[in-house]
Amino acid sequence: MNYPPKHHQESDINHMIEVIKTYPLATVISVKNNAPLVTHIPLVYNESGKLIGHIDKYNPQAELLKDNNPVTIIFSGPQCYISPSVYTTTQLPTWNYIKVHLKGTVTKIHDEKKIKQSLVDMTNLLEAPDHKFKLEIGNPRMHGLINYIKGFEIDITDWEGKFKLSQDKKKSDIVNAKAELIRANKSSIESFLSKVFN
Repeated sequence: MNYPPKHHQESDINHMIEVIKTYPLATVISVKNNAPLVTHIPLVYNESGKLIGHIDKYNPQAELLKDNNPVTIIFSGPQCYISPSVYTTTQLPTWNYIKVHLKGTVTKIHDEKKIKQSLVDMTNLLEAPDHKFKLEIGNPRMHGLINYIKGFEIDITDWEGKFKLSQDKKKSDIVNAKAELIRANKSSIESFLSKVFN
């Protein structure tokens, strides 16, 4: 038996890449002595098909992000509870979500200039489309920062898309579930921020 069901599996790599580019904050998982180490850091997907990132050298996971070590990465897209009231047919409550699970092997970046360039590239990507700030490779603050981070790239070996979006429902219900996903994500952000930062 396949799990998740086939209609919730996304096999189009371009769709998964779009999730990575839109939601670049990754959950990076390594294992040491049978215990998981987990860090949340942005990763950039580059034209060569690799993920590029950097990590604080004092993070315990940093020692595992070195040559040929295996790693699991999760990118999370939008998600929300779907009430049966959203559908035009009789249904039970469910949860819709978009996730991309990747496995890969790590290569440590030793070249300081390449690490700096990865920071420039990441900033350029995240500043899009307005580019109100441009990080220059010669920025003097980068010279101090470089001593506190470790750069790495990940060769992706396995792709798994989990797009649970009510695909098994009739067309009008799929449309309603999509609208609810958009509405709920906007609403939950506003609600959370008003509770936490008031």
